[in-house]
Amino acid sequence: MKAWQFNGFGLENLKKVELPTPTPGPKEILVRVKAVSLNYRDKAIVDGIYLPELMKPPFVPVADASGEVVSVGAEVTKFKEGDRVTSHMFTEWVDGKPSLTLGASALGGPNNGGLAEYMILKEDTTVKTPDNMTDEEASTLPIAALTVWMSLVEFGKIKAGETVLVQGTGGVSVYAIQIASALGARVIATSSSNEKLERVKTLGATDVINYKETPAWEKEVLKLTNGEGVNHILEVVGGEGVNQSIEALTPQGNIYVIGFLNGLESKVNLFALLAKQAKIHGINVGHRRAFDDMSRAFEQLQIKPVIDTVYSFDQAIEAYEHLYRGAFGKIVIKVAD
Repeated sequence: MKAWQFNGFGLENLKKVELPTPTPGPKEILVRVKAVSLNYRDKAIVDGIYLPELMKPPFVPVADASGEVVSVGAEVTKFKEGDRVTSHMFTEWVDGKPSLTLGASALGGPNNGGLAEYMILKEDTTVKTPDNMTDEEASTLPIAALTVWMSLVEFGKIKAGETVLVQGTGGVSVYAIQIASALGARVIATSSSNEKLERVKTLGATDVINYKETPAWEKEVLKLTNGEGVNHILEVVGGEGVNQSIEALTPQGNIYVIGFLNGLESKVNLFALLAKQAKIHGINVGHRRAFDDMSRAFEQLQIKPVIDTVYSFDQAIEAYEHLYRGAFGKIVIKVAD
Protein backbone atom coordinates (compact mmCIF):
# COMPACT_ATOMS: atom_id res chain seq x y z
CA MET A 1 0.00 0.00 0.00
CA LYS A 2 0.99 3.63 -0.42
CA ALA A 3 1.57 5.50 2.82
CA TRP A 4 3.22 8.55 4.28
CA GLN A 5 5.77 7.65 6.92
CA PHE A 6 7.26 9.80 9.65
CA ASN A 7 10.97 8.99 9.85
CA GLY A 8 12.18 11.64 12.31
CA PHE A 9 11.38 15.07 13.70
CA GLY A 10 10.91 17.84 11.16
CA LEU A 11 8.51 18.03 8.20
CA GLU A 12 11.36 17.13 5.82
CA ASN A 13 11.24 13.66 7.38
CA LEU A 14 7.67 12.93 6.28
CA LYS A 15 8.13 10.68 3.23
CA LYS A 16 5.81 8.87 0.82
CA VAL A 17 6.60 5.14 0.83
CA GLU A 18 5.20 1.71 0.00
CA LEU A 19 4.47 -0.64 2.90
CA PRO A 20 2.89 -4.10 3.19
CA THR A 21 -0.88 -3.94 3.62
CA PRO A 22 -1.51 -4.99 7.25
CA THR A 23 -3.60 -7.99 8.29
CA PRO A 24 -6.15 -7.66 11.11
CA GLY A 25 -5.78 -9.67 14.30
CA PRO A 26 -8.69 -11.55 15.93
CA LYS A 27 -10.34 -8.40 17.37
CA GLU A 28 -9.22 -5.93 14.72
CA ILE A 29 -10.59 -4.60 11.45
CA LEU A 30 -8.81 -3.56 8.26
CA VAL A 31 -10.06 -0.24 6.95
CA ARG A 32 -9.63 1.27 3.51
CA VAL A 33 -8.94 4.87 4.44
CA LYS A 34 -11.02 7.45 2.59
CA ALA A 35 -10.03 10.65 4.42
CA VAL A 36 -7.95 11.93 7.34
CA SER A 37 -7.91 15.28 9.13
CA LEU A 38 -4.99 17.12 10.70
CA ASN A 39 -4.80 18.46 14.25
CA TYR A 40 -2.35 20.61 16.19
CA ARG A 41 -1.17 17.32 17.71
CA ASP A 42 0.17 16.31 14.29
CA LYS A 43 2.23 19.50 14.09
CA ALA A 44 3.48 19.04 17.66
CA ILE A 45 4.62 15.49 16.83
CA VAL A 46 6.53 16.73 13.77
CA ASP A 47 8.10 19.49 15.88
CA GLY A 48 9.19 17.00 18.54
CA ILE A 49 7.28 18.64 21.41
CA TYR A 50 4.44 16.11 21.83
CA LEU A 51 5.63 13.23 24.02
CA PRO A 52 8.89 12.88 22.08
CA GLU A 53 10.01 10.07 24.37
CA LEU A 54 7.10 7.94 23.06
CA MET A 55 7.54 8.70 19.37
CA LYS A 56 9.76 6.01 17.88
CA PRO A 57 9.97 6.52 14.09
CA PRO A 58 9.21 5.17 11.62
CA PHE A 59 5.41 5.20 11.84
CA VAL A 60 2.43 6.34 9.75
CA PRO A 61 1.15 9.64 11.17
CA VAL A 62 -2.34 11.16 11.72
CA ALA A 63 -4.81 9.75 14.24
CA ASP A 64 -8.09 10.91 12.69
CA ALA A 65 -9.39 8.80 9.80
CA SER A 66 -12.61 7.60 8.23
CA GLY A 67 -13.12 4.83 5.73
CA GLU A 68 -14.68 1.48 4.88
CA VAL A 69 -14.17 -1.93 6.49
CA VAL A 70 -12.61 -4.35 3.99
CA SER A 71 -11.94 -7.32 6.29
CA VAL A 72 -12.45 -8.30 9.93
CA GLY A 73 -10.68 -10.51 12.43
CA ALA A 74 -12.08 -13.91 13.44
CA GLU A 75 -13.57 -12.63 16.74
CA VAL A 76 -15.05 -9.35 15.48
CA THR A 77 -18.83 -9.01 15.94
CA LYS A 78 -19.42 -5.24 15.97
CA PHE A 79 -18.48 -4.51 12.34
CA LYS A 80 -18.69 -6.23 8.97
CA GLU A 81 -17.21 -5.73 5.54
CA GLY A 82 -18.61 -2.59 3.91
CA ASP A 83 -19.36 -0.70 7.14
CA ARG A 84 -18.33 2.95 7.29
CA VAL A 85 -16.19 3.61 10.37
CA THR A 86 -14.15 6.35 12.02
CA SER A 87 -11.05 5.96 14.16
CA HIS A 88 -10.65 6.80 17.84
CA MET A 89 -7.18 8.01 18.80
CA PHE A 90 -6.81 6.14 22.10
CA THR A 91 -7.19 2.50 21.18
CA GLU A 92 -7.39 1.30 24.81
CA TRP A 93 -9.80 3.90 26.27
CA VAL A 94 -13.39 2.69 26.06
CA ASP A 95 -14.90 4.52 29.07
CA GLY A 96 -14.15 5.78 32.58
CA LYS A 97 -10.77 7.00 33.76
CA PRO A 98 -7.76 6.80 31.44
CA SER A 99 -4.74 4.72 32.35
CA LEU A 100 -1.34 6.31 32.97
CA THR A 101 -0.05 4.52 29.88
CA LEU A 102 -2.74 5.95 27.60
CA GLY A 103 -0.28 7.73 25.32
CA ALA A 104 1.31 4.46 24.26
CA SER A 105 -2.01 3.32 22.74
CA ALA A 106 -2.48 6.34 20.47
CA LEU A 107 -2.82 6.23 16.70
CA GLY A 108 -0.69 8.45 14.49
CA GLY A 109 2.23 8.15 16.88
CA PRO A 110 3.53 6.04 18.41
CA ASN A 111 1.26 3.54 16.58
CA ASN A 112 0.56 3.66 12.85
CA GLY A 113 -2.17 6.10 11.92
CA GLY A 114 -4.36 6.86 8.94
CA LEU A 115 -2.17 8.63 6.37
CA ALA A 116 -2.10 5.46 4.26
CA GLU A 117 -4.37 3.52 1.92
CA TYR A 118 -5.20 1.02 4.69
CA MET A 119 -5.05 0.98 8.48
CA ILE A 120 -5.77 -1.41 11.34
CA LEU A 121 -8.32 -0.41 14.00
CA LYS A 122 -9.41 -2.20 17.16
CA GLU A 123 -13.04 -3.25 17.25
CA ASP A 124 -13.71 -1.96 20.78
CA THR A 125 -12.57 1.61 20.14
CA THR A 126 -13.79 2.18 16.59
CA VAL A 127 -16.93 4.24 15.98
CA LYS A 128 -19.64 3.95 13.34
CA THR A 129 -19.49 6.90 10.95
CA PRO A 130 -22.60 9.10 11.27
CA ASP A 131 -24.98 8.47 8.37
CA ASN A 132 -25.37 12.19 7.67
CA MET A 133 -21.63 12.81 7.17
CA THR A 134 -19.23 12.24 4.31
CA ASP A 135 -15.93 10.51 5.05
CA GLU A 136 -14.18 13.88 4.80
CA GLU A 137 -16.54 15.35 7.40
CA ALA A 138 -16.37 12.35 9.74
CA SER A 139 -12.58 12.38 9.72
CA THR A 140 -12.69 15.70 11.60
CA LEU A 141 -14.50 14.24 14.61
CA PRO A 142 -12.06 12.05 16.60
CA ILE A 143 -9.85 14.72 18.19
CA ALA A 144 -11.28 18.20 17.60
CA ALA A 145 -14.97 17.50 18.16
CA LEU A 146 -14.51 14.90 20.90
CA THR A 147 -12.16 17.19 22.84
CA VAL A 148 -14.88 19.85 22.96
CA TRP A 149 -17.61 17.33 23.81
CA MET A 150 -15.51 15.88 26.63
CA SER A 151 -14.92 19.39 27.98
CA LEU A 152 -18.37 20.94 27.83
CA VAL A 153 -20.61 17.88 28.20
CA GLU A 154 -18.71 15.18 30.10
CA PHE A 155 -16.81 17.45 32.51
CA GLY A 156 -18.72 20.74 32.33
CA LYS A 157 -22.32 19.42 32.28
CA ILE A 158 -23.14 22.51 30.22
CA LYS A 159 -26.63 23.96 30.55
CA ALA A 160 -28.64 26.11 28.19
CA GLY A 161 -28.21 29.78 29.08
CA GLU A 162 -24.63 29.44 30.31
CA THR A 163 -21.80 31.40 28.67
CA VAL A 164 -18.80 29.91 26.87
CA LEU A 165 -15.59 31.66 25.81
CA VAL A 166 -13.85 30.22 22.75
CA GLN A 167 -10.30 31.22 21.72
CA GLY A 168 -9.41 31.40 18.03
CA THR A 169 -10.89 29.76 14.95
CA GLY A 170 -8.99 26.49 14.55
CA GLY A 171 -10.65 23.09 14.42
CA VAL A 172 -11.30 22.72 18.16
CA SER A 173 -12.49 26.30 18.54
CA VAL A 174 -14.93 26.16 15.62
CA TYR A 175 -16.41 22.94 17.00
CA ALA A 176 -16.70 24.59 20.42
CA ILE A 177 -18.77 27.40 18.92
CA GLN A 178 -21.02 24.95 17.08
CA ILE A 179 -21.54 22.56 20.00
CA ALA A 180 -22.03 25.22 22.67
CA SER A 181 -24.51 27.22 20.62
CA ALA A 182 -26.41 24.07 19.59
CA LEU A 183 -26.80 23.21 23.28
CA GLY A 184 -28.26 26.64 24.05
CA ALA A 185 -25.23 28.46 25.42
CA ARG A 186 -24.16 32.03 24.74
CA VAL A 187 -20.79 32.04 22.95
CA ILE A 188 -18.10 34.72 23.11
CA ALA A 189 -15.34 34.17 20.53
CA THR A 190 -11.89 35.74 20.24
CA SER A 191 -9.63 36.09 17.20
CA SER A 192 -7.05 38.46 15.73
CA SER A 193 -9.01 38.61 12.45
CA ASN A 194 -12.19 40.67 12.09
CA GLU A 195 -13.04 38.67 8.96
CA LYS A 196 -12.94 35.41 10.91
CA LEU A 197 -14.96 36.95 13.73
CA GLU A 198 -17.71 37.77 11.23
CA ARG A 199 -17.63 34.15 10.04
CA VAL A 200 -17.98 32.69 13.55
CA LYS A 201 -21.15 34.72 14.04
CA THR A 202 -22.75 32.58 11.32
CA LEU A 203 -21.82 29.47 13.35
CA GLY A 204 -23.46 30.64 16.57
CA ALA A 205 -21.10 33.10 18.28
CA THR A 206 -23.17 35.89 19.83
CA ASP A 207 -20.29 38.19 20.84
CA VAL A 208 -16.80 38.60 19.40
CA ILE A 209 -13.53 40.19 20.55
CA ASN A 210 -10.46 41.01 18.46
CA TYR A 211 -7.66 40.32 20.95
CA LYS A 212 -5.12 42.33 18.96
CA GLU A 213 -7.33 45.41 19.12
CA THR A 214 -8.29 44.58 22.71
CA PRO A 215 -5.27 42.92 24.39
CA ALA A 216 -7.01 42.99 27.79
CA TRP A 217 -9.79 40.83 26.38
CA GLU A 218 -10.64 39.42 29.80
CA LYS A 219 -11.88 42.88 30.85
CA GLU A 220 -14.06 43.03 27.75
CA VAL A 221 -15.49 39.61 28.65
CA LEU A 222 -16.44 40.91 32.08
CA LYS A 223 -18.13 43.93 30.48
CA LEU A 224 -20.10 41.70 28.12
CA THR A 225 -21.29 39.57 31.05
CA ASN A 226 -22.14 42.48 33.38
CA GLY A 227 -19.17 41.64 35.57
CA GLU A 228 -20.21 38.03 36.14
CA GLY A 229 -17.69 36.28 33.86
CA VAL A 230 -18.20 33.17 31.78
CA ASN A 231 -19.08 29.64 32.90
CA HIS A 232 -16.77 27.76 30.53
CA ILE A 233 -13.49 28.61 28.77
CA LEU A 234 -11.87 26.47 26.07
CA GLU A 235 -8.19 27.27 26.73
CA VAL A 236 -6.24 26.51 23.56
CA VAL A 237 -3.53 29.17 23.93
CA GLY A 238 -1.85 28.14 27.18
CA GLY A 239 1.25 29.93 28.47
CA GLU A 240 0.72 33.05 30.54
CA GLY A 241 -2.70 33.56 28.93
CA VAL A 242 -4.19 31.15 31.46
CA ASN A 243 -4.25 34.05 33.94
CA GLN A 244 -6.44 36.10 31.61
CA SER A 245 -8.80 33.14 31.41
CA ILE A 246 -9.01 32.98 35.20
CA GLU A 247 -9.90 36.68 35.32
CA ALA A 248 -12.64 36.18 32.71
CA LEU A 249 -14.22 33.28 34.60
CA THR A 250 -17.31 33.36 36.79
CA PRO A 251 -16.81 32.04 40.36
CA GLN A 252 -16.55 28.22 40.29
CA GLY A 253 -16.45 28.27 36.50
CA ASN A 254 -14.56 25.79 34.32
CA ILE A 255 -11.37 26.20 32.32
CA TYR A 256 -10.57 23.33 29.98
CA VAL A 257 -6.86 23.34 29.14
CA ILE A 258 -6.69 21.87 25.65
CA GLY A 259 -3.78 23.49 23.83
CA PHE A 260 -0.41 25.09 24.36
CA LEU A 261 0.06 27.44 21.39
CA ASN A 262 1.92 29.95 23.58
CA GLY A 263 3.93 27.48 25.59
CA LEU A 264 3.82 24.35 27.72
CA GLU A 265 4.35 26.19 31.01
CA SER A 266 2.46 28.92 32.83
CA LYS A 267 2.95 30.90 36.04
CA VAL A 268 -0.51 30.94 37.53
CA ASN A 269 -1.75 33.68 39.85
CA LEU A 270 -2.82 31.45 42.71
CA PHE A 271 -4.68 34.21 44.54
CA ALA A 272 -6.90 34.82 41.51
CA LEU A 273 -7.38 31.06 41.15
CA LEU A 274 -8.44 30.77 44.78
CA ALA A 275 -10.63 33.86 44.68
CA LYS A 276 -12.53 32.54 41.66
CA GLN A 277 -12.59 28.96 43.03
CA ALA A 278 -11.83 28.03 39.44
CA LYS A 279 -12.01 24.46 38.21
CA ILE A 280 -9.18 23.75 35.76
CA HIS A 281 -9.45 20.55 33.74
CA GLY A 282 -6.67 19.10 31.63
CA ILE A 283 -8.35 17.61 28.55
CA ASN A 284 -6.71 14.91 26.43
CA VAL A 285 -9.42 14.08 23.87
CA GLY A 286 -11.85 11.53 25.40
CA HIS A 287 -13.08 7.93 25.54
CA ARG A 288 -15.00 5.94 22.96
CA ARG A 289 -18.27 5.96 24.88
CA ALA A 290 -18.34 9.77 24.77
CA PHE A 291 -17.53 9.57 21.04
CA ASP A 292 -20.60 7.37 20.50
CA ASP A 293 -22.76 9.79 22.50
CA MET A 294 -21.42 12.75 20.54
CA SER A 295 -22.02 11.11 17.16
CA ARG A 296 -25.68 10.49 18.03
CA ALA A 297 -26.06 14.06 19.27
CA PHE A 298 -24.48 15.49 16.12
CA GLU A 299 -27.10 13.69 14.01
CA GLN A 300 -29.92 15.04 16.18
CA LEU A 301 -28.52 18.58 16.37
CA GLN A 302 -27.55 18.58 12.66
CA ILE A 303 -24.04 19.87 13.37
CA LYS A 304 -21.97 19.85 10.19
CA PRO A 305 -18.16 20.01 10.34
CA VAL A 306 -16.46 23.12 8.98
CA ILE A 307 -13.67 22.16 6.57
CA ASP A 308 -11.20 24.81 5.45
CA THR A 309 -9.48 22.88 2.63
CA VAL A 310 -9.38 19.32 1.27
CA TYR A 311 -6.01 18.19 -0.09
CA SER A 312 -5.21 15.13 -2.18
CA PHE A 313 -3.16 12.23 -0.81
CA ASP A 314 -0.15 13.38 -2.81
CA GLN A 315 -0.48 16.87 -1.25
CA ALA A 316 0.13 15.74 2.34
CA ILE A 317 3.11 18.08 2.75
CA GLU A 318 1.05 21.04 1.51
CA ALA A 319 -1.68 20.09 4.00
CA TYR A 320 0.85 20.13 6.86
CA GLU A 321 2.18 23.49 5.67
CA HIS A 322 -1.38 24.83 5.81
CA LEU A 323 -1.66 23.46 9.35
CA TYR A 324 1.44 25.45 10.29
CA ARG A 325 -0.13 28.66 8.87
CA GLY A 326 -3.43 28.09 10.65
CA ALA A 327 -6.91 27.36 9.31
CA PHE A 328 -10.56 28.24 9.83
CA GLY A 329 -11.97 24.88 10.88
CA LYS A 330 -10.36 21.65 9.71
CA ILE A 331 -7.77 20.60 7.14
CA VAL A 332 -8.58 17.29 5.44
CA ILE A 333 -6.57 14.96 3.21
CA LYS A 334 -8.64 12.85 0.83
CA VAL A 335 -6.96 9.45 0.60
CA ALA A 336 -9.37 7.62 -1.73
CA ASP A 337 -12.76 8.06 -3.42
